[in-house]
Amino acid sequence: MTRVTQILMSQAAYDRIRDRISHLAPRLEIATVPEAGQYRLGGTEVAASDLAPEIVWNTQEAYQAGLLPSLMRPLLDSPAVRWLQTFNAGLDLPIFRRIMEKGVRITKSSAQGVVIAEYVLAHALALIVPIDAQRELQARREWGRTQYREVSQTRWLLVGYGAIGEQIAQRARAFGVDLTVVRRGTDAGLAHRTLPLSRIAEALPQSDVVVLACALTDETRDLCNDAFFATMKPGALLINIGRGGLVDEDALRRGLDAGRPAHAVLDVFQTEPLPEDHWIWSHPQIRLSAHTSNSGDGVQPRADEQFIANLERYLAGEALMNEADRSEVGLA
Repeated sequence: MTRVTQILMSQAAYDRIRDRISHLAPRLEIATVPEAGQYRLGGTEVAASDLAPEIVWNTQEAYQAGLLPSLMRPLLDSPAVRWLQTFNAGLDLPIFRRIMEKGVRITKSSAQGVVIAEYVLAHALALIVPIDAQRELQARREWGRTQYREVSQTRWLLVGYGAIGEQIAQRARAFGVDLTVVRRGTDAGLAHRTLPLSRIAEALPQSDVVVLACALTDETRDLCNDAFFATMKPGALLINIGRGGLVDEDALRRGLDAGRPAHAVLDVFQTEPLPEDHWIWSHPQIRLSAHTSNSGDGVQPRADEQFIANLERYLAGEALMNEADRSEVGLA
């Protein structure tokens, strides 16, 4: 007899991949969430208590539609769950620790790596190349020269080298930059040099661009503090696409006033949404976005392909891609 595996996902996610998993249909039982608080099993409306999913798939589209509580409820209540595929790249939220404590395996998404890397490079290039100054000259109808340092002559410090960090490194190296990576473990293949976090101060005084792409942990919380900024190279650029908790925002303000960094690009913040009266909104040396560096039109298709590939691996008893270690949620 064929063993049947129940999967819980949003209705929209199932509609997208239905045809691509049709070859697995005899082995699957599909449960979906069409709307918040509603469940369907095999197309029939049921209660949450009627579900016993072995696999739960959290998608970015479900998050945006407000469906995550409906997906998480069976995940936390049912003892049947064995695997969660999530759209998150980082697992710093306490909920992920609770899930792993239940013995559930978690696999992360790397689908957003491409677009986040493009976001980083776009902002870095726009600030290294004096585009704003050139526009000001144009507005004044002034034929002026704008001298600047070539991107290939800059030194970059990349903090974190997961799926997103590697995508950033690939694109930065394509421009010929000198790249130092801060990470745990072995050397980063695309880096000119690799340092542990304890030695980050060695690289800060020489780095023109500092990119934060690491997880938020007890070790990295408020990493960018007064001492960090005082050690930075004057005129440097800071880009944070990791987590808001990596940066002490009051220390950043003091650093900007001192020109270390000269500019900051922030996609994440200590408090989100950023309060309307927050000083960051109007600071002339800051460019910000509302935690949307991952909003590329290729993210969802890549995430769908990753889930399907992992589903096939799971059913075949093979290793899963991007599986999180217990240490990522603070468990031994």
